[in-house]
Amino acid sequence: MEADAPAEQRPKEQRSLFGEILDWMLAPLLLLWPMSVALTWLVAQSIASRPFDRDLAELARTVARQVVVEPGSVEQPSAIRLRLPEVAAEVLRTDDAEKVYFQVLGARGEFVSGDRDLPVPDEIPAPALTLRYRDDTLHDDAVRVAYLWLAPTGVTGELAPLVQVAETLDKRSKLATEIIKGVIVPQFVVLPLAVLLVWFALARGIQPLNELQQRIRRRESNDLSPLSERDVPEEVAPLVGAINDLLGRLDDSMRSQKHFLADAAHQLKTPLAGLRMQAELAQREIDAGEQDPKSLKRSLQQIAHSSERAAHMVNQLLAMARAEAQNLTRPAEPVDLAALARETVRDFVPKAMDKRIDLGYEGPEEPEALRGVLLGQPLLVRELIRNLVDNALQYTPAGGTVTARVMDDPFGQVVVLQVEDTGPGIPEAERELVLQPFYRALGTNVDGSGLGLAIVAEIVQQHGAELTIADARPRGSAAAQGIGPGALFTVRFALGRPAAPAAVAAPSDPRPS
Repeated sequence: MEADAPAEQRPKEQRSLFGEILDWMLAPLLLLWPMSVALTWLVAQSIASRPFDRDLAELARTVARQVVVEPGSVEQPSAIRLRLPEVAAEVLRTDDAEKVYFQVLGARGEFVSGDRDLPVPDEIPAPALTLRYRDDTLHDDAVRVAYLWLAPTGVTGELAPLVQVAETLDKRSKLATEIIKGVIVPQFVVLPLAVLLVWFALARGIQPLNELQQRIRRRESNDLSPLSERDVPEEVAPLVGAINDLLGRLDDSMRSQKHFLADAAHQLKTPLAGLRMQAELAQREIDAGEQDPKSLKRSLQQIAHSSERAAHMVNQLLAMARAEAQNLTRPAEPVDLAALARETVRDFVPKAMDKRIDLGYEGPEEPEALRGVLLGQPLLVRELIRNLVDNALQYTPAGGTVTARVMDDPFGQVVVLQVEDTGPGIPEAERELVLQPFYRALGTNVDGSGLGLAIVAEIVQQHGAELTIADARPRGSAAAQGIGPGALFTVRFALGRPAAPAAVAAPSDPRPS
């Protein structure tokens, strides 16, 4: 059995947009609901206590009004007594649901009347007749106490008499519970209804996405027309716009590929037709009994030449496909441009000698001579140099000169590659056109596929470099000397940082000349 893949390598679980939005809407609701219950309980307790506190305060003031204070002197303490009849005291204590207690203390803290066990407040006496409340415990029952101090007697060493009235909390709790029930119970009905409405509204809200999905699924595979942005919500319009942009770029790419394939098939017809014609001609001569070695040799030479052209075109097509499909996410590598230029020149020396062209190299012999490091794809850079040198050899007449040159930038910003020839040059009006696939300058009888410079342009853009085409010599002086102005191809590569290649869009309508 295969071992379980590490957690970081497992595919990320697909999430539901509907479920995620629903979670983010309901999670706060379900989190706030218990907080709402707690706050409702606190508010209910406060609301329930207010009327009972008012009644309790009125009882305390009633008892205070029945207290009689007879001021004394230093020798004779003040006399404090309660004028509350026994029957009234019993009525004060009588309540169907609550236990009510009261207490009166004298100026020296002595017990005057009421319940001895009622606790005394720990605070200092407040101003006379100022009513206060506190929560306390009496006989293991929680009680609410209303208390106030009477006017001081004025005798030194005596305090203000204290009046307290307390009652248990049963009625308060019952009232708070009724308030909670009246508020919370409806929420048990409202909350599920709210969840259902949220679910329905959310399902209704994302319905346009489902309709957009169906519209896309119903499309034919070759239908790359833009989607209508009028039938989608405003929030989805940017997504539809991005999809339309992608469809447009995909349509341009597919159209360019179709043109490229059609042009490639058309260009391959010529060498293949030549191969077939020369083979049929040689076969007819053999069938006719003609055994002329020279004629057969010419046919074989033509077959070899046509096969060479076809092989060269196929190799360039593969090179262009490789340049376009190069994985741009691969890390850039250090590239020894001078070494690649020297190797390319050595590889083309036999072809230059066959055409009697002086092929040379100018530049540093050691990579350390450059001031910076060129980072890129060595295979693609080698292909770029090969196509530039091969193009120069194709268009340079016998006796001419082709020079590959590598120059350093004195500021260490770029490294320059130049390929110069003594051919007919490229008119300024055609210097952009020659970079398109299958385009060849008019007025030349040179065999070629028209792909070499297109491959160069592709590689240059993938490396974030700059390509310029110019005359090697002024046209006036070159014509006076009876030679062509030549072509000077200059490529400037940035040094010291990884290449930041940009995807190169194929020409919109590359057609062969």
